[in-house]
Amino acid sequence: MDVLRALIFDVDGTLADTERDAHRVAFNRAFADAGLDWDWSPEVYGRLLAVAGGKERIAAWWRELGAPANASTAAGTRAEDFIARLHADKTRHYTALIDAGTVALRPGVARLISEARAQGLRLAIATTTTPANVLALLRATLGEAGVQAFDCIAAGDMVPAKKPAPDVYALALARLGLPARECLAIEDSAIGLQAARACGLPTLITFSDYTRDQDFTGALAVADGLGEPDAPATVRTAQGGGECVIDCTVLRAWHARNGATPLAN
Repeated sequence: MDVLRALIFDVDGTLADTERDAHRVAFNRAFADAGLDWDWSPEVYGRLLAVAGGKERIAAWWRELGAPANASTAAGTRAEDFIARLHADKTRHYTALIDAGTVALRPGVARLISEARAQGLRLAIATTTTPANVLALLRATLGEAGVQAFDCIAAGDMVPAKKPAPDVYALALARLGLPARECLAIEDSAIGLQAARACGLPTLITFSDYTRDQDFTGALAVADGLGEPDAPATVRTAQGGGECVIDCTVLRAWHARNGATPLAN
Protein backbone atom coordinates (compact mmCIF):
# COMPACT_ATOMS: atom_id res chain seq x y z
CA MET A 1 0.00 0.00 0.00
CA ASP A 2 1.31 3.47 -0.90
CA VAL A 3 1.80 5.77 2.06
CA LEU A 4 0.50 9.35 1.95
CA ARG A 5 3.52 11.66 2.16
CA ALA A 6 2.33 15.03 0.82
CA LEU A 7 -0.69 17.24 0.27
CA ILE A 8 -0.79 19.50 -2.79
CA PHE A 9 -3.20 22.43 -2.51
CA ASP A 10 -4.82 24.52 -5.17
CA VAL A 11 -5.22 28.15 -4.03
CA ASP A 12 -8.16 30.14 -5.38
CA GLY A 13 -11.41 28.64 -4.14
CA THR A 14 -9.51 25.97 -2.19
CA LEU A 15 -7.37 27.74 0.39
CA ALA A 16 -9.69 30.75 0.36
CA ASP A 17 -12.76 32.06 -1.48
CA THR A 18 -10.74 34.67 -3.33
CA GLU A 19 -12.58 34.81 -6.63
CA ARG A 20 -15.70 36.93 -6.11
CA ASP A 21 -14.54 39.64 -3.70
CA ALA A 22 -10.81 39.77 -4.39
CA HIS A 23 -9.80 38.66 -7.90
CA ARG A 24 -12.99 39.93 -9.55
CA VAL A 25 -12.83 43.28 -7.74
CA ALA A 26 -9.13 43.62 -8.59
CA PHE A 27 -9.82 43.01 -12.29
CA ASN A 28 -12.53 45.67 -12.31
CA ARG A 29 -10.26 48.19 -10.58
CA ALA A 30 -7.53 47.53 -13.13
CA PHE A 31 -10.03 48.03 -15.96
CA ALA A 32 -11.11 51.35 -14.43
CA ASP A 33 -7.47 52.45 -14.09
CA ALA A 34 -7.00 51.77 -17.80
CA GLY A 35 -10.07 53.83 -18.73
CA LEU A 36 -12.03 50.78 -19.87
CA ASP A 37 -15.79 50.50 -19.42
CA TRP A 38 -15.48 46.79 -18.64
CA ASP A 39 -17.10 45.60 -15.43
CA TRP A 40 -17.28 41.91 -14.60
CA SER A 41 -20.37 41.09 -12.55
CA PRO A 42 -20.26 38.00 -10.30
CA GLU A 43 -22.24 36.14 -12.97
CA VAL A 44 -19.92 37.15 -15.82
CA TYR A 45 -16.86 36.35 -13.75
CA GLY A 46 -18.28 32.96 -12.82
CA ARG A 47 -18.59 32.16 -16.51
CA LEU A 48 -15.07 33.40 -17.25
CA LEU A 49 -13.64 31.09 -14.58
CA ALA A 50 -13.94 28.33 -17.18
CA VAL A 51 -10.78 29.93 -18.60
CA ALA A 52 -7.75 29.22 -16.39
CA GLY A 53 -5.37 32.10 -15.74
CA GLY A 54 -5.90 35.83 -15.37
CA LYS A 55 -4.21 36.97 -18.57
CA GLU A 56 -6.02 34.23 -20.45
CA ARG A 57 -9.32 35.38 -18.92
CA ILE A 58 -8.73 38.95 -20.12
CA ALA A 59 -7.84 37.66 -23.58
CA ALA A 60 -11.02 35.57 -23.69
CA TRP A 61 -13.09 38.64 -22.81
CA TRP A 62 -11.21 40.63 -25.44
CA ARG A 63 -12.21 38.03 -28.03
CA GLU A 64 -15.82 38.07 -26.79
CA LEU A 65 -15.89 41.77 -27.59
CA GLY A 66 -14.86 40.97 -31.15
CA ALA A 67 -11.16 41.85 -31.13
CA PRO A 68 -8.71 39.25 -32.46
CA ALA A 69 -5.92 38.14 -30.15
CA ASN A 70 -3.27 39.98 -32.21
CA ALA A 71 -5.21 43.26 -32.32
CA SER A 72 -3.74 46.60 -31.35
CA THR A 73 -5.36 48.95 -28.88
CA ALA A 74 -6.50 52.44 -29.76
CA ALA A 75 -3.18 53.69 -28.41
CA GLY A 76 -1.30 51.42 -30.80
CA THR A 77 -0.19 48.96 -28.12
CA ARG A 78 -0.15 45.28 -29.02
CA ALA A 79 -2.99 43.42 -27.32
CA GLU A 80 -0.55 41.00 -25.71
CA ASP A 81 1.40 43.83 -24.08
CA PHE A 82 -1.78 45.67 -23.09
CA ILE A 83 -3.18 42.54 -21.44
CA ALA A 84 0.09 41.94 -19.59
CA ARG A 85 0.01 45.48 -18.19
CA LEU A 86 -3.65 45.15 -17.22
CA HIS A 87 -2.89 41.90 -15.43
CA ALA A 88 0.08 43.40 -13.60
CA ASP A 89 -2.15 46.23 -12.37
CA LYS A 90 -4.79 43.70 -11.38
CA THR A 91 -2.17 41.81 -9.31
CA ARG A 92 -1.29 45.06 -7.53
CA HIS A 93 -4.94 45.63 -6.64
CA TYR A 94 -5.37 42.00 -5.57
CA THR A 95 -2.41 42.02 -3.20
CA ALA A 96 -3.65 45.30 -1.70
CA LEU A 97 -7.07 43.74 -1.05
CA ILE A 98 -5.45 40.69 0.54
CA ASP A 99 -3.09 42.81 2.66
CA ALA A 100 -6.14 44.75 3.89
CA GLY A 101 -7.62 41.53 5.29
CA THR A 102 -10.42 41.22 2.74
CA VAL A 103 -10.11 37.43 2.51
CA ALA A 104 -9.84 34.73 5.18
CA LEU A 105 -8.84 31.11 4.73
CA ARG A 106 -11.70 28.67 4.33
CA PRO A 107 -12.72 26.87 7.53
CA GLY A 108 -10.40 23.99 8.33
CA VAL A 109 -7.53 25.06 6.08
CA ALA A 110 -5.27 26.47 8.80
CA ARG A 111 -6.09 23.49 11.03
CA LEU A 112 -5.20 20.94 8.33
CA ILE A 113 -1.97 22.73 7.35
CA SER A 114 -0.80 22.81 10.97
CA GLU A 115 -1.81 19.21 11.58
CA ALA A 116 -0.15 17.96 8.40
CA ARG A 117 3.14 19.62 9.27
CA ALA A 118 3.01 18.27 12.82
CA GLN A 119 2.51 14.75 11.44
CA GLY A 120 5.36 14.99 8.96
CA LEU A 121 3.34 15.40 5.77
CA ARG A 122 4.95 17.64 3.19
CA LEU A 123 2.95 20.49 1.66
CA ALA A 124 2.98 22.02 -1.80
CA ILE A 125 0.90 24.38 -3.91
CA ALA A 126 -0.13 23.88 -7.54
CA THR A 127 -2.03 26.88 -8.89
CA THR A 128 -2.74 28.89 -12.02
CA THR A 129 -2.39 32.17 -10.14
CA THR A 130 0.89 34.07 -9.76
CA PRO A 131 3.45 33.43 -7.01
CA ALA A 132 2.93 37.02 -5.83
CA ASN A 133 -0.77 36.32 -5.25
CA VAL A 134 0.00 33.09 -3.38
CA LEU A 135 2.58 34.71 -1.11
CA ALA A 136 0.28 37.65 -0.38
CA LEU A 137 -2.51 35.30 0.70
CA LEU A 138 -0.28 33.10 2.85
CA ARG A 139 1.41 36.03 4.58
CA ALA A 140 -1.88 37.84 5.24
CA THR A 141 -3.59 34.77 6.71
CA LEU A 142 -0.81 32.63 8.22
CA GLY A 143 2.16 34.97 8.48
CA GLU A 144 5.66 34.14 7.31
CA ALA A 145 5.36 30.75 9.00
CA GLY A 146 2.57 29.98 6.54
CA VAL A 147 4.88 30.60 3.61
CA GLN A 148 7.58 28.42 5.18
CA ALA A 149 5.09 25.59 5.74
CA PHE A 150 5.09 24.80 2.02
CA ASP A 151 7.98 22.91 0.46
CA CYS A 152 7.26 24.34 -2.97
CA ILE A 153 4.93 26.64 -4.87
CA ALA A 154 4.23 25.65 -8.48
CA ALA A 155 2.41 28.43 -10.34
CA GLY A 156 0.83 28.79 -13.76
CA ASP A 157 3.43 31.06 -15.37
CA MET A 158 6.16 28.54 -14.49
CA VAL A 159 4.83 25.93 -16.93
CA PRO A 160 3.91 25.80 -20.64
CA ALA A 161 0.18 25.19 -20.10
CA LYS A 162 -2.24 26.00 -17.28
CA LYS A 163 -4.97 23.81 -15.84
CA PRO A 164 -6.71 21.66 -17.03
CA ALA A 165 -3.30 20.69 -18.43
CA PRO A 166 -1.35 18.68 -15.82
CA ASP A 167 1.85 20.74 -16.12
CA VAL A 168 1.66 22.58 -12.80
CA TYR A 169 1.03 19.36 -10.89
CA ALA A 170 3.89 17.67 -12.70
CA LEU A 171 6.13 20.55 -11.61
CA ALA A 172 5.00 20.27 -7.99
CA LEU A 173 5.66 16.52 -7.98
CA ALA A 174 9.11 17.03 -9.51
CA ARG A 175 10.01 19.62 -6.87
CA LEU A 176 8.74 17.38 -4.08
CA GLY A 177 10.62 14.44 -5.55
CA LEU A 178 7.63 12.18 -4.90
CA PRO A 179 5.47 9.96 -7.10
CA ALA A 180 1.84 10.95 -7.57
CA ARG A 181 0.64 7.81 -5.77
CA GLU A 182 2.20 9.09 -2.52
CA CYS A 183 0.48 12.48 -2.69
CA LEU A 184 -3.06 13.85 -2.53
CA ALA A 185 -4.36 16.95 -4.31
CA ILE A 186 -6.97 19.26 -2.79
CA GLU A 187 -8.96 21.19 -5.40
CA ASP A 188 -12.23 23.06 -5.79
CA SER A 189 -12.93 22.86 -9.54
CA ALA A 190 -13.47 20.41 -12.38
CA ILE A 191 -10.51 21.78 -14.35
CA GLY A 192 -8.33 21.41 -11.28
CA LEU A 193 -9.53 17.83 -10.81
CA GLN A 194 -8.79 17.12 -14.47
CA ALA A 195 -5.25 18.49 -14.12
CA ALA A 196 -4.53 16.53 -10.94
CA ARG A 197 -5.97 13.26 -12.23
CA ALA A 198 -3.98 13.59 -15.46
CA CYS A 199 -0.89 13.30 -13.25
CA GLY A 200 -2.34 10.32 -11.44
CA LEU A 201 -3.03 12.25 -8.24
CA PRO A 202 -5.87 11.10 -5.99
CA THR A 203 -7.93 14.24 -5.41
CA LEU A 204 -10.24 15.66 -2.77
CA ILE A 205 -12.69 18.32 -3.97
CA THR A 206 -13.80 21.04 -1.56
CA PHE A 207 -16.10 22.92 -3.91
CA SER A 208 -16.71 26.66 -3.75
CA ASP A 209 -19.80 28.71 -4.56
CA TYR A 210 -18.65 29.06 -8.16
CA THR A 211 -17.91 25.35 -8.65
CA ARG A 212 -20.48 23.46 -6.58
CA ASP A 213 -22.42 22.20 -9.64
CA GLN A 214 -19.43 21.02 -11.69
CA ASP A 215 -18.66 17.42 -12.65
CA PHE A 216 -16.32 15.84 -10.10
CA THR A 217 -16.36 12.29 -11.40
CA GLY A 218 -13.18 10.49 -10.38
CA ALA A 219 -12.53 12.41 -7.15
CA LEU A 220 -11.79 10.49 -3.95
CA ALA A 221 -14.41 12.61 -2.20
CA VAL A 222 -16.43 15.78 -2.71
CA ALA A 223 -17.10 18.07 0.26
CA ASP A 224 -18.42 21.54 0.95
CA GLY A 225 -15.22 22.30 2.86
CA LEU A 226 -12.76 20.75 5.28
CA GLY A 227 -14.93 21.41 8.29
CA GLU A 228 -14.15 22.30 11.89
CA PRO A 229 -15.03 20.38 15.08
CA ASP A 230 -18.04 22.63 15.66
CA ALA A 231 -19.08 22.66 12.00
CA PRO A 232 -18.30 19.38 10.18
CA ALA A 233 -18.10 19.23 6.41
CA THR A 234 -20.76 17.50 4.36
CA VAL A 235 -18.97 14.83 2.36
CA ARG A 236 -19.80 12.45 -0.47
CA THR A 237 -17.63 9.44 -1.41
CA ALA A 238 -18.20 6.33 -3.48
CA GLN A 239 -18.93 4.56 -0.19
CA GLY A 240 -21.69 7.01 0.77
CA GLY A 241 -22.21 10.42 2.35
CA GLY A 242 -22.26 12.05 5.72
CA GLU A 243 -20.57 14.65 7.88
CA CYS A 244 -17.03 14.71 9.20
CA VAL A 245 -14.06 16.93 9.96
CA ILE A 246 -11.51 16.25 7.24
CA ASP A 247 -8.19 15.71 9.01
CA CYS A 248 -5.03 13.74 8.27
CA THR A 249 -6.56 10.50 9.54
CA VAL A 250 -9.50 10.87 7.16
CA LEU A 251 -7.23 11.79 4.25
CA ARG A 252 -5.00 8.77 4.87
CA ALA A 253 -8.06 6.51 4.86
CA TRP A 254 -9.33 7.95 1.59
CA HIS A 255 -5.84 7.81 0.08
CA ALA A 256 -5.59 4.14 0.97
CA ARG A 257 -8.79 3.51 -1.02
CA ASN A 258 -7.38 5.19 -4.15
CA GLY A 259 -8.04 2.93 -7.13
CA ALA A 260 -11.24 1.57 -5.63
CA THR A 261 -14.60 2.41 -7.20
CA PRO A 262 -14.33 6.05 -8.34
CA LEU A 263 -16.85 8.64 -7.31
CA ALA A 264 -19.50 9.36 -9.95
CA ASN A 265 -20.84 12.90 -10.32
